[in-house]
Amino acid sequence: MNRTTRDRDEEGRARNARPRDGLGRPLPHGAEGVARQPEGVVRTPDETLREAQRLLDAGMPFHAHEVFEDAWKSGPEAERDLWQGLAQLAVGLTHAARGNREGGARLLRRGADRLTSAREGTPDRSAYGIDVGGLVAWARELSDRIEGTGTEVDAAAEAPRLRRTGA
Repeated sequence: MNRTTRDRDEEGRARNARPRDGLGRPLPHGAEGVARQPEGVVRTPDETLREAQRLLDAGMPFHAHEVFEDAWKSGPEAERDLWQGLAQLAVGLTHAARGNREGGARLLRRGADRLTSAREGTPDRSAYGIDVGGLVAWARELSDRIEGTGTEVDAAAEAPRLRRTGA
């Protein structure tokens, strides 16, 4: 593909049509990649959490990030910090698994901070069974570990649990 011809979606926005791997990295044209998440899907909070957990467990945090992004773009303004914080955790895990330890740690901390402020701002955030405290602790522990030791990150093995047990 030459530089003057760009991939476009139905609305004419520039989109890279290259296939991607499970961590969202572009692959060469013609390679077999992982199906991308459709954009703009409106899901219930329960559907969002189920789909994101499935993707996290499969070692596909980049794709989980896209699910959370749909939630914060389509959901109520009052829940924006919650879904953005979860998206930042997923993209932080993505960067860490790609080998970008510094960027991954920074995004994990940013997501933990956003979730903490979302929890402090509205106490009923637990309505969806999200384990905000556990996620914040997970993100901070993982960010410290990858910065301090240079540990390689396996996205599936490090996948957090989004909901409290029994939720």
